[in-house]
Amino acid sequence: MALSRRAFLAAAALPAALAAPRIAHAQAGAGRVVIIGGGFGGASAARFARDNFPALDITLIERSRSFTTCPYGNLVLAGRRDMNSITFGYEKLAARGVRVVHQSVVAVDAGAKQVRLADGAQVPYDRLIMSPGIDLRWGAIEGYDEAASERMPHGWVPSLQPISLLRRQLEAMPDGGNFIMVIPDNPFRCPPGPYERISMVAEYLKRAKPRSKLIALDAKNGFSKQPLLQDAWAELYPGIIEWRGASNDGRVTRVNAAAMEVETEFGEKLKGAVVNVIPPQMAAKIARDAGLANQSGWCPIKPATLESTQVEGIHVLGDATIAAPMPKSGFIASSHAKHAVACIAASLAGRAPPAATFFNTCYSHVGPDYGISIVGVFRPGANGFAEVEGSGGVSPRNATLSAERRREHRQLEALYADGWYESITGEMFG
Repeated sequence: MALSRRAFLAAAALPAALAAPRIAHAQAGAGRVVIIGGGFGGASAARFARDNFPALDITLIERSRSFTTCPYGNLVLAGRRDMNSITFGYEKLAARGVRVVHQSVVAVDAGAKQVRLADGAQVPYDRLIMSPGIDLRWGAIEGYDEAASERMPHGWVPSLQPISLLRRQLEAMPDGGNFIMVIPDNPFRCPPGPYERISMVAEYLKRAKPRSKLIALDAKNGFSKQPLLQDAWAELYPGIIEWRGASNDGRVTRVNAAAMEVETEFGEKLKGAVVNVIPPQMAAKIARDAGLANQSGWCPIKPATLESTQVEGIHVLGDATIAAPMPKSGFIASSHAKHAVACIAASLAGRAPPAATFFNTCYSHVGPDYGISIVGVFRPGANGFAEVEGSGGVSPRNATLSAERRREHRQLEALYADGWYESITGEMFG
């Protein structure tokens, strides 16, 4: 390759820097900003606010003392990463001057502008940022509840269930057993995530359990990066992956955890040695309890400022929001965070908010040294948000590249993915 790995990683880090809005550092007014949730949105907001608006008083409330990322969890499944490599603490944020409070939030009193904690403390704020993440809709698939998830792991929300449980089941699966994966309809966290997971599990099966098969049952007829992923599956994992969309009886309506069995819409029953159920989702409970969600279970927001349309003075970030066509991704949550902080600082200083532009890059690892990506730029539109014309794109299809060029391109994308992950987690927790 013509460039070094360091150069590729540096190039991959550029989108995170580009996602920051233009700001006037010296003109920010003082104020108390409380941030609930210490994931991609909340940690990014705390770091960005502390670095760029030193007059603001920043409190980050996060019940856990560490954060495990959803991105790169699929590589843990494949045995290419361990849990320590995707788990981060808040010590460096605290050292930078962010007040980090490890407590559960019991309630938000928007009228009094206070957050009540489980230990009884009241935390006042001038502006509140909510980056609460998601909850799973237990019972949306008949038979799938929290108890069933111990036998049929979701591995989708690290705070509810570590991906290591699914990894242990995969390791213990007999060679020749079926890995069944149940995939929900839109909207859900990380649209490419289930399909990267298919790829990483298939990689492991090919290497460690070559007589096994992966059956993916999907409530949709299409998915993000589908042509690229199916090209890769045909190339890398022939005969291992069976994907069924909704029109091919891929929608699962019932599970029997005791029997390790799933039932499709048309009545077919399939047994798996391992069953990974990713159920439908909604905004986390704290957001719903605070009145930020509508009847859909997700939180509507004002496109220009990300402020809730339901409750004044609260900005909502990331996966919990209604912000299509923006995906529910870590990069979008980080981009939301920077803009929300800039809007809050402008408001407290009596200025108009900066223009809103949001950036996204979603990388997927598909095999060893094989990556693909999709990118997009979004702004407020006539009916919410809109993708900037000509800004998006996906990796080129296999058929458009020579074999040599394809290998090089996929290797570069895998390096870019690693660089993105190092960059964004370093920005949050470094």
